[in-house]
Amino acid sequence: MCMHNYPTGVRTTVEIPDELRARLLEIAARRGLKGFSGLVEEALVLYLGELERREHLASRARALIGSLSEEEAEALESSVSSARRSWR
Repeated sequence: MCMHNYPTGVRTTVEIPDELRARLLEIAARRGLKGFSGLVEEALVLYLGELERREHLASRARALIGSLSEEEAEALESSVSSARRSWR
């Protein structure tokens, strides 16, 4: 049985530039937090979620390779080229 109320996370050392540390402390102070561990956890959750989302999209895109006929691919390429010319 655990006799103390420590967080269940693992303590580790991460080196960050002074500039980022200062920004984290500033945000933590605005939120009324003692330190910035919660902010680092929040940032990691957001980053890892975005990484997972991008990997999922890339996997879906790779699955589409070869799914267009040659004619469809040429029509799409022509349409994209036309659209790009009109952006300028």
